[in-house]
Amino acid sequence: MKVHVLQHVPFEDIGGMADWLAGQGAEIGYTRFYAKEALPDPAGLDLVIAMGGPMSVNDEVEFPWLEAEKAFVRAVVARGMPMLGVCLGAQLIANALGARVYRNPVKEIGWFPVRAEDTPTDVFRFPEETRVFHWHGETFDLPAGALLLARSAVCENQAFQLGRNVVGLQFHLETTPESAADMLEHGRDELVAAPYIQDAATVLAEPAATYAANNALMASLLAYLAGRS
Repeated sequence: MKVHVLQHVPFEDIGGMADWLAGQGAEIGYTRFYAKEALPDPAGLDLVIAMGGPMSVNDEVEFPWLEAEKAFVRAVVARGMPMLGVCLGAQLIANALGARVYRNPVKEIGWFPVRAEDTPTDVFRFPEETRVFHWHGETFDLPAGALLLARSAVCENQAFQLGRNVVGLQFHLETTPESAADMLEHGRDELVAAPYIQDAATVLAEPAATYAANNALMASLLAYLAGRS
């Protein structure tokens, strides 16, 4: 299985996804935009994963590679190729397909629950409620034809599915203790007192069982997207 990862900053990598991909014998390639790496030809890829980052999809002047990345996303979706977007990655999918990305009324940083929507049986189904890791200040409208999979108390569109094999997540099921610490290290200036922003100590105190449950749910989603569930 050939997997390609779109990575926007060094401290937001695939985290807990690495174990599942290794177990599948996946060959993983990267486009690291912060290192000015080129995008591949999408032909021959089996799965594309677009990761998060602190920039906005609307920042094309500051980050001109966003335009090429959105064109790549459109090409991947047009081919019917499995694709997963995480946080910024989900916003990129939505925006590349014509939906708005804009500031959410409330920032979510830390561990807060999302609730599953009542969805058809032929799409990926989340547990009724899952405690997940968030780090976002923007949100998105659903792209045309997408189904809403989950929402939170302060952010309506937390997860969506388009067709059989494109899923966007506003939250981070791939989070490990190490990746959470990396994000905290690089984003401490955002940890201001607010109802849906946890301090670093609270984030890092989350029990190991929560990480394990999130990573297992991500493994189930990857298996679903790759047709291996």
